[in-house]
Amino acid sequence: MARTPSRSSAGSSPAPTRAPQRGKGPAQTKGDPARGDGPSRKPAARPASKSAEGWLYGRHPVEAALLNPQRQCHRLMATKDALASLDSLLRGLRRPIPVEVVPRQDIDDLLGPQAVHQGLALKTGPLPALTPEDLVEMARDQDNVVVMVLDQVTDPHNVGAVLRSATAFGALAVVVQDRHSPDETGVLAKSASGALEKMPLVRVANLARALDILKDGGFWVAGLAADGRQTIRGANLSGKIALCLGSEGEGLRRLTRDHCDHLVRLPMMPGAVESLNVSNAAAVALYALREQVLEQTQ
Repeated sequence: MARTPSRSSAGSSPAPTRAPQRGKGPAQTKGDPARGDGPSRKPAARPASKSAEGWLYGRHPVEAALLNPQRQCHRLMATKDALASLDSLLRGLRRPIPVEVVPRQDIDDLLGPQAVHQGLALKTGPLPALTPEDLVEMARDQDNVVVMVLDQVTDPHNVGAVLRSATAFGALAVVVQDRHSPDETGVLAKSASGALEKMPLVRVANLARALDILKDGGFWVAGLAADGRQTIRGANLSGKIALCLGSEGEGLRRLTRDHCDHLVRLPMMPGAVESLNVSNAAAVALYALREQVLEQTQ
């Protein structure tokens, strides 16, 4: 399927259809891997114990999971006060959830001292898995779609924050490479503040192959890089866009850059900061791509 964006890049003729060799378009630049998304400043969370696997915690993640019909919910542990705050929600559920009223210390012992659980812990099963082909089908009848693609972003706080921004600004999904991304743990869900239940998180074995599938489905691929020739707004991107962001330290890998039709950057004040954290960069870039659609919904 040929990709036909509705607007061309600023200051250039209409974008050509994709050539047989992907990622070799005129907007792509070569150079050192971009470091424009900066390292995370948050300390790494202590790994959860085996007993804590499959548990979500905190008010927003637990509420969102209980309300998500696609989420299997097996067991709820709650303090007396926290359970009272969920009373109306639980009474409105059509599926029974076993509930245990426990002291706060029991939840502390289960999740570890780093977990800010607010007196709530929910044992869950995994969400249904989606594929890049599913995303192509989901976007088939949509004119303006953005898929966020994270290239080896490993910090669960950052991935959770990207999920939250993707939900707020109306992205279609977030794609990550399975081997180099955090598991869907309580830490990630807490950072996403309920967005894990609303925004599809698509895990793929081969990121380059996933980008090829999106391209064949009509998407243009744009990589966010400090050495991008144009700003994200100046590139005048529209239509179906897969926006790639690199890891916290190294930026986009060379293979990912080679699959990009455009490399774009975020404009920043000269000398102000070297880079933005990847989750902050994702929020700014996604808003820039979705601003017109968002304004029309107000």
